[in-house]
Amino acid sequence: MNRLKQLVAILLNPTDDLEQSHGALEAAGVPVSFADCRNCPNPCEDGHEEYPHRIASMIDRTSEMLGSVRPYRRQVVISTGKSDWKRSVTSEQGSLASYLAAIEGAAPTTLTGFSTPGTLPGTPNSTSLHLPNAVAGIFKDSETHVVSILNGSHDTLSKHYDHETVLIFPDYKVVAEVPRSLDGARDLWRNSVNPSVSRQGSSSGSSAVKSWVIPYACVILICSHRRRDARCAVVAPKLEYAFSETLEREGWDVHTQLDDPTGPPLEDFADGYEKEAELNRRLQELDNGLAKRALVLKTSHIGGHKYAGNVIIYMPQGAGVWYGRVSTHEVEPIVRTTILGGQILPPLLRGGVNLARPDCKRLNDW
Repeated sequence: MNRLKQLVAILLNPTDDLEQSHGALEAAGVPVSFADCRNCPNPCEDGHEEYPHRIASMIDRTSEMLGSVRPYRRQVVISTGKSDWKRSVTSEQGSLASYLAAIEGAAPTTLTGFSTPGTLPGTPNSTSLHLPNAVAGIFKDSETHVVSILNGSHDTLSKHYDHETVLIFPDYKVVAEVPRSLDGARDLWRNSVNPSVSRQGSSSGSSAVKSWVIPYACVILICSHRRRDARCAVVAPKLEYAFSETLEREGWDVHTQLDDPTGPPLEDFADGYEKEAELNRRLQELDNGLAKRALVLKTSHIGGHKYAGNVIIYMPQGAGVWYGRVSTHEVEPIVRTTILGGQILPPLLRGGVNLARPDCKRLNDW
């Protein structure tokens, strides 16, 4: 039946829809590419590993993906050292995810000060940015107060068994030594996750939270949550290997575990201009460095498992690209076009955060 649906989609000529998507994205200021998202013939002759037929036949190849992403202010990825979790990570008793969800649930829905959440480098104030040609699924982080809570496959950097290491996107920050407790979640929320807090973090000065810039030029998240859907669990390790191999051929150093951040924490700098300047310096340094490094992690359910593989690519500038229907055949074009070239491949796009960059030719321009 799935093959029949694909044949019908081809016969109905989806080319017009794709051209419309290109045009809409360009009009919204999103850097796009007309490159083919698959650089090998079908069937492939280059040795890319295929998904098992049972899994491949369950992937939705015909529905419109663009717009299938729920906007969020921040996405939090908590260290667990696992690649699979309970069906709902926020309902697992005693986990940092559950504590953080409880804090979020108790937070006011109307957030004072939300009009000035912090501006991304090289972009206008997003609260005053109203795109004349808005595209579903393309959003600014400051346009919503929703927080997405995920578990990640990275180990904690702490020597304490009950402390976690948390990645925060699109801020592109790593927060270390977060106690796995309600108090730890409250401190994390108040100083780094609360939608009303800027990218620089809280200015309260009373927190034990310590944060750094994530020490990688890009972070690739791949959903691997088997208890939510077997498709993601099957495709994730294959995509992890394909991204690692492809980036290494490009001269990148690829990690599947988070490296210790270096330098003093951002909290050591005075709030305001000094902290903002240091944050931007470190972020830009990731792109200007000769040694490119990427972090590839597996995560819990991110939505839309019918579009497996689901991949989110975050960049230091604050962009987050959300791709669906990614197979090993599409990894090389993604690396070449999006990670290295800073442009979007519309056929794979489900949506993304901070992709509208009207004054830039690439997502990774400053």
